[in-house]
Formats: sequence, structure tokens, C-alpha cells
Amino acid sequence: MELDDRKIIILKTIIKNYLETGEPVGSRTISKYSGLNLSSATIRNEMSDLEEMGYIIQPHTSAGRIPSDKGYRFYVDSIMEDSDRKVTEATELMVQRVDKLEMLLKQLVKLLAVDTNYAALISGPSLTENRIKYLQLSSPSRYKLLLILVLEGNIIKNEVISIEEDLDHETVMNLTILINNVISGLSLKEITPKMLTSLMVQSGEHSATAKSIIDAVADMIETDVESREIFTSGATNIFKYPELTDADKASKLISAFEEQDALKELVEEVSNISEDEGGSGLQVYLGGEGPVRNMQDCSLVTANYELGDGMRGVIGVIGPKRMDYEKVLDTMKNLISQLDKAYKRNDGDTR
Repeated sequence: MELDDRKIIILKTIIKNYLETGEPVGSRTISKYSGLNLSSATIRNEMSDLEEMGYIIQPHTSAGRIPSDKGYRFYVDSIMEDSDRKVTEATELMVQRVDKLEMLLKQLVKLLAVDTNYAALISGPSLTENRIKYLQLSSPSRYKLLLILVLEGNIIKNEVISIEEDLDHETVMNLTILINNVISGLSLKEITPKMLTSLMVQSGEHSATAKSIIDAVADMIETDVESREIFTSGATNIFKYPELTDADKASKLISAFEEQDALKELVEEVSNISEDEGGSGLQVYLGGEGPVRNMQDCSLVTANYELGDGMRGVIGVIGPKRMDYEKVLDTMKNLISQLDKAYKRNDGDTR
């Protein structure tokens, strides 16, 4: 059997009605909402075919049908393929002027949870591909160096390191100029071993200190991947859906939603998808498809956002399998657009 146009219309009608009501859908409802001029007997035959093909299931004898995971997958894929569809349900996100990117992200994840009525998450941006603007060195005390690293987007990181020599002000200034000549304008990935070898040679008797500085710079950037925070909101929204209120299911889901390590695993996977495929990282995980254990009773919708300057993060929505995928996908796309606009609008403060 093939999934012809008539079966597709009936399948979508079943899914849309189930998303709205949470109740099994019968032939009378399909006849009313599908727009097909078919008899109840014909509709029942088509439903039987869809059930045999694995797109719908009958939870109880004499009951209507509900979507299977295969049915949800078809529905989600059909939405995602319609790349030219206009955003019609997502409301304009009004983002107040903020001083820090972290505050903006916290505000947006709350808006996402309220707008979708599901649980939501958003990660802070990774800086591994961000370019270095400049490095400032100073010596607060003997055998100590203060490193102030400024990345594109005016993101500032600092660290005090120990060195094995006591440097005067002039030497510190010369090292600052020398190292900036090598690393300024480059991301960590673009700094080659050949560049570092040349830097060591030019540093002369201070090569060990130069190496310590470069190692510290690398650590400051790479540590960001492990330490970047993931902000969440709307966890209690899951209790609004009967299929998720079972004590054991709810406990596992809340635990997974609050477990930063598990969420970081999810963020890393979505980020890798975006890098490998050159896309937005927009993904829908149904049930056990996702990387996070204890979320097999839910659906996850995730996407990447990019703020420029090599800063990339992940947003996500967690809800029941019967979530309103169309609204969620539209809302996330709109949020990504609004985040980019807000970031640029608040460029002087947010960065």
C-alpha cells in the first residue's frame, strides 16, 4: 500500500484533532474536519489501511485512532519540509533592552515556555569559534601575570597565572605586542602549530612564559564548552498533560530537565549536527530518539541560534508527543530571528 493523498489528508486530520483534544479520533470526526466527501465506511477502510501501515494505532476496542510514532514522524517531517511557510501563530517577541546576554537568554527561555505552554531550554553560546580581538597582560605581583582576553562581541575573560620569572613592565608590554601580533583576529582553531613555533622563537628567553600564556588562553576558551550554563523554564508545564503526570514518568522527566550534564549532552549533539550539515540544527526527537535518557515519553524540538562572531547556542522545547509541532517550530524560528535582532539592537550593552 502507498500513502496516497487521501490517506495523507486523513492521517493529518487524525493527528491535528488528537493534538487539540488528546482523545482518539473516529470516522465521524474525520468526515467533519477532513474536507473529504467520503462515506464513514470508506473512511474506516482508509483508517484500517493506515493502521496496517503503522501510522496510527487503536488504543482500545471500538475506540478511535491515535497517531503512532511513525505517524508523528511523517507529520513533523511534512511541516519541516515546508520551508516557505509563513509564520502565522508565533507572536512578536518584545525584548527589553538588557545589559548582559545572560539576562537576555533567561528572558527569552521564559517567553518560549509561556508561548508554547511546554518546558523550554536555552544554552549560553559556545565561544570556541569566536575570534580573539586582543590580549592584555599586566603583572599584579612578582611571578604573576594577569591575562585579560577580549573576544569578538566584546566578551571578556580574565585569569591570573603563575610564571617562573619576574618580568618588568617593559618586558610585559613587549610580550603583549608580540602575542597579539600572532593571535589577534584568529579563533582558537585557526592558531596553527607553525604560528606557535614562530612565537616561541621570537619570545627568546621568555619562550616558557609565552607558552604558559598561550596555554592559558586556550584553557580560558575551551573551558567555556564545559562551563556554559543552560537556562530552563516551564518545567511544571508538563503536569498539564495527563500522559506525563504519572509519578514515575514525571519524576524522571523533571530530573532529566534539571540535570545539566544530560542537557549539555543534548546541546553538544545539536551543535554537531549544525556543524556537520551546515544547517540550523533544527531537529525533532520523538520518544526514545533523543540522546537524553528519561525523556522517552516526550518529544524534543531543538534548534541552533547564532549571534555572529562565532557564538552559537541551542534552544529547545520539551513536551508530550502530541505537542503542537507546527506552533513550536514556528515559535522557535521566530525566536531565533528575534534573538538575532535583539542582540544587534543591544549591541553596545549585550556584547
